[in-house]
Amino acid sequence: MLATGLALYALYWVVGIVQPQIYRVSFLLVALVLIFVLYPSIPAWRPRVAAVDWALAAVSVLVLAWPIVDFDQFVYRAATPSGLDILFGAVTTLLVLEATRRTVGWILPVTAITFLFYGYYGPFLETVGLEIFAHRGYSVARLAGTLYMTLEGIFGVPLGVASTYIILFTIFGAMLQHSGAGQFFITWTMALFGRSTSGAGPGRTVAMSGFLLGTVSGSGVATTVTLGAVAWPMLRRAGFSPNVGGAILSASGIGAIMAPPTMGAAAFLIVEFLNISYPQVIAMAIVPAVLYYLSIVLMIEADARRLGTTAVDVDVPSLGVLTRRSGYHFLPLIAIVALLLSGMTPFRAVFLATMLAIALSFVRRETALWPKRLVTALETGGRAVLAVTATTATAGIIVGVVTLTGLGLKISGIIVDLAGGNLFFTVLYAAVAVWMLGLAVPVTASYIIAAVMIAPALTNVGVPEVAAHMFIFYYAVLSEVSPPTALSPFAAAAITGGNPFKTMMLTWKYTLPAFLVPFTFTLSPEGLGVLLQAPLTDIIRTVATAAVGILALAMGLGGWLRQKATTVERTLAVAGGLLLFYATTGTDVVGAALFLGAIVLHIVRATPPQETGDRRQEETGGLRQLLQRRVQSARSRSPLPTGRGAG
Repeated sequence: MLATGLALYALYWVVGIVQPQIYRVSFLLVALVLIFVLYPSIPAWRPRVAAVDWALAAVSVLVLAWPIVDFDQFVYRAATPSGLDILFGAVTTLLVLEATRRTVGWILPVTAITFLFYGYYGPFLETVGLEIFAHRGYSVARLAGTLYMTLEGIFGVPLGVASTYIILFTIFGAMLQHSGAGQFFITWTMALFGRSTSGAGPGRTVAMSGFLLGTVSGSGVATTVTLGAVAWPMLRRAGFSPNVGGAILSASGIGAIMAPPTMGAAAFLIVEFLNISYPQVIAMAIVPAVLYYLSIVLMIEADARRLGTTAVDVDVPSLGVLTRRSGYHFLPLIAIVALLLSGMTPFRAVFLATMLAIALSFVRRETALWPKRLVTALETGGRAVLAVTATTATAGIIVGVVTLTGLGLKISGIIVDLAGGNLFFTVLYAAVAVWMLGLAVPVTASYIIAAVMIAPALTNVGVPEVAAHMFIFYYAVLSEVSPPTALSPFAAAAITGGNPFKTMMLTWKYTLPAFLVPFTFTLSPEGLGVLLQAPLTDIIRTVATAAVGILALAMGLGGWLRQKATTVERTLAVAGGLLLFYATTGTDVVGAALFLGAIVLHIVRATPPQETGDRRQEETGGLRQLLQRRVQSARSRSPLPTGRGAG
């Protein structure tokens, strides 16, 4: 009932009027109660709700009802909080950290606690030789006032995005899933690609299914698990090993975070941080998403040939039959894009698309969202946002401390200084910093922290703000394939029975070419064409060279073209691919030349010389003539029997 109520509250927010501070506080209140009831403090207690869980849920109601009950005076006391404000603020912070620990693990809460200590013990850092990070320090009252009583801490932009954009798209995805759209997308893709006579057909089917299913899910792990349950038997029959099959599943699932129109939670944060429209974010994400899946498909082609996989006969109706019977499932996706392009706010667009999905479910009796199924879908949407809510609330603590202490500017200054102001090294160090951050925290938290600490370093050396945030977004996604939070590969390995580490490294190989795309739109103005933020000529040239670069890397990393590639051929292909991602005329020419050289060497080696072919033909012809003469000689000496029994 609470999860369903949370979803209905979010839908009401679209058409009703609720002040941001009231809405965010009340949203977090319900979410915390749900987390303490659904996520036990000790996994072994999962079958029941322990007394400590009920107690924490009750305390959550107490400390978060206070800002609502005393709202008229509460909002004016942020600079001088009362003793009760400080106490409730400290308890709320601890409750948020505990909720985050239960949903995503220890690392993010410990990181937030480290930032809290940093905010309090700022002057102490100067005494231990860390003057560059030192600040004047802030009292518990000041920290509580900022984090608990304003929209710059726990209830800041990250939680605001979770309670609006993310839950609305989560409900939208739940409606599509429970109305049969998710299964239809997988079946439709199987009908489109699954009847291929190529051994790569099953892999291509999974990749394209991940793309379509991602528009419903917006979650890498959820898409991976859904795909795995349906598609792993097909991959296994085709001859893909558990590790390779797991890599294909997880790489295809991770693309859900980048696939418009829903994308992942971080995409909605870009809207708020840059104050741009969501259709602009979708437009910037289209080409990178296409390049990402192109990379996966090409890698699958190489591995399928190397592994000798075979085609699988998929028992599904024809594409025409499926489209005529259930093609209406595409309409909500088309509607949401059309409504966004018409200028409607994302909130109303997804609200109307959700209503359309509910209405269309009644086209077929077996998919109709009757009250019981509708409540289940709402409950699914409410539950799905809990982990993101806790994560964004904790990220708000970190952002609040960073903003209060000015740490973001200090970190960005350090990155620029280490790079000596050089654009390439600044981008490289920023990539490493976001990647290391992603080792510890999920995608959403990784993006939020990097947006306030690393994005300024990129903009300081001339990277456009939109490119800086998109760069951080794509590198934050690496947390899905990086230890220790490589959730998608580990989930895929659990389904296929593969080795989690090997599956993770193979997933890295599948996704690596696409993660070079962010360098394209940060290192040169022409590269902004990948984000559709440049003149048309630059867009065409940059997208084309990036696509060729992915083809080159697929040959180099996959080790196959017409047959197995040599080390020299692979090295030339990889070098050419890397240069093709650097969007300048000079690097494009050199990169294309290296890739062409690799292709020429490979074709020359794979094709026997004409002379050798002629000689073999002559030898074969001479042998055939010799055999014919001997057969004729044998027949002349012993005629074949005739009549009955001659056979």
